[in-house]
Amino acid sequence: MTLNLFSPEHADYERRRPVLRDGLAAVRPDLIALQETVWGEGYDQATDLLGPGYHLARHSRRSENGVGAVLASRWPIGAVSEIDLHVSSRVDLPWAAAVVAEIDAPIGPLFFVHHKPSYQYGYALEREEQAVLCARMVEERFAGRRPHVILAGDFDDTPDSASVRFWTGRQSLRGFSVAYRDAWEAVHPDDPGHTFTPENPLVRTGEMPLEIGRRIDYVMVRCGTHGPTLEVAGCRRVFDEPVGGVWATDHFGVVADLVDPRG
Repeated sequence: MTLNLFSPEHADYERRRPVLRDGLAAVRPDLIALQETVWGEGYDQATDLLGPGYHLARHSRRSENGVGAVLASRWPIGAVSEIDLHVSSRVDLPWAAAVVAEIDAPIGPLFFVHHKPSYQYGYALEREEQAVLCARMVEERFAGRRPHVILAGDFDDTPDSASVRFWTGRQSLRGFSVAYRDAWEAVHPDDPGHTFTPENPLVRTGEMPLEIGRRIDYVMVRCGTHGPTLEVAGCRRVFDEPVGGVWATDHFGVVADLVDPRG
């Protein structure tokens, strides 16, 4: 699962908090990438919202207001590494990075990659460079091995962008190519599946009031020579409706059900 929480300084967090907690408890994801989350000064938002039973791996840097990103796993986390995505002087998001965690999963070795590139309009070049850097580092990380790799996060780019086309194997960048199966597209090939949309009033009242709707949040599975190593058995949006008139966050979350085809 991936979910941008819309940091607590926005949109009356105390009203949103129980909606987030109840919704996450209902989904109970095995793996989740959380963006715009806070910790410190006596409050750990990820632990509060997810409840007990999760292992955490955080992006090492945060914004001045304490906002950053974290991945969480119900299975033990082994080695963790971080890829700095400050690829140009224009990248001003402190927590622009990818965290790669080795997960001790029941299906065998699994890498969970939480990718957070630049968000600004007009920063396609940076997002392309960030995608290539992350993909190269991941490939080098498991050279000689064939683990499952799950990639998730708020990519701030649409499916037709160069960076996402690169991730999904539709084009190369910088003389390099990879292929990941986009879980939403695999299940809903004809549905745009917008995750950041003015259908959600928190978008209209936020920092991008003229937003027209985009799919920018993803869960993907790395492909080997003959396709993805995990089957996408299902994919759905969550937090895409208000509860008691309260919207949980300004992004819709994405949940993918992934199955080992070997049984």
